[in-house]
Amino acid sequence: MNIASLLSGIAILAWLGAGAALVLTLTRAARGQALRNGGIIILAAVLIAVLATSVSAGLVFLQPEERGVVISALQAGGVRQAALDPGLHWILPFAEYVIRYPISKQTYTMSIASGEGSRIGDDSVAARTADGQEIFVDASVIFAVDPARVINVHIAWQGRYAEELVRPQSRGIIRDVVSQYGVDAIVSAKREEMTARITETLRNKLAENGILMDAFILRNITFSQEYAASVEQKQIAEQLAKQAAFVVEQRRQEAEQARQTAQGSADAVVIAAKGDAEARLINAEAEAKALKLIAEALANNPDLITYQYVIRLSPTITTMLVPTSNPFILPLPGTNPQP
Repeated sequence: MNIASLLSGIAILAWLGAGAALVLTLTRAARGQALRNGGIIILAAVLIAVLATSVSAGLVFLQPEERGVVISALQAGGVRQAALDPGLHWILPFAEYVIRYPISKQTYTMSIASGEGSRIGDDSVAARTADGQEIFVDASVIFAVDPARVINVHIAWQGRYAEELVRPQSRGIIRDVVSQYGVDAIVSAKREEMTARITETLRNKLAENGILMDAFILRNITFSQEYAASVEQKQIAEQLAKQAAFVVEQRRQEAEQARQTAQGSADAVVIAAKGDAEARLINAEAEAKALKLIAEALANNPDLITYQYVIRLSPTITTMLVPTSNPFILPLPGTNPQP
């Protein structure tokens, strides 16, 4: 409790005491029992009450989040030229009084949902886009009274600045900016740009009237039922088209995979055939070289074939062949004929 409130309480108690003293004095006087020094008691109580009331009316305490506009009957224009800062101040009792203005941040919300906005019911901003579509914008404006211009705000708007300045300026600027964009741009790439333009325009307009805007929040955009239905149908068609394209791509990949598999099998057959042909060629070349070497050996040693023939005879053979010019078959030396 601050000192101004305390003095105000004392003044109330003093007036109650003065009233009680007056009632008691009159009651005793009616019964023929005069209250000793009753008049002095009543006068003292009244003086204390007047003094406490005057002092409490002259003392004003402002909270840190407040500024005070002093309405004065002694000043030209009826108002002091400087606002009161937070703290305890003295004003002329009964000739001046203080109107308090909050300088803390305030939020004004306009929403389509009942109970969310500053007004009951649907308070969204209906606007037309450049292509004639109707949309409904939910938005919030965070602002504060400029402490240096509290007196200007009081003179121009008094306590109506939220309803009669922030609200109409916000709704008008939203409609003006939305009308410069097509509906497709608003819901896609141009939404941030549109929000930035609304923020800049609204900030400048409020600053001209002593209001500092902290932020403009685009909460939501709602479309008409007809447009929402057309958007839904468009999305369904796009999804179907994407699904068809996916199926086509899947079939293409399957065909490509089958082609590559067939190509791999064909390449394997070609490689196998080529390898077999090369192997046969190598064998034929080796065999030809071997026959050539044999022919050269036979040409140089005519009896070599006879020698090769003899060494390949079975070990059970006991006869000896002589050259064809001597048609004799003789027993091998050192062998015993078998019975």
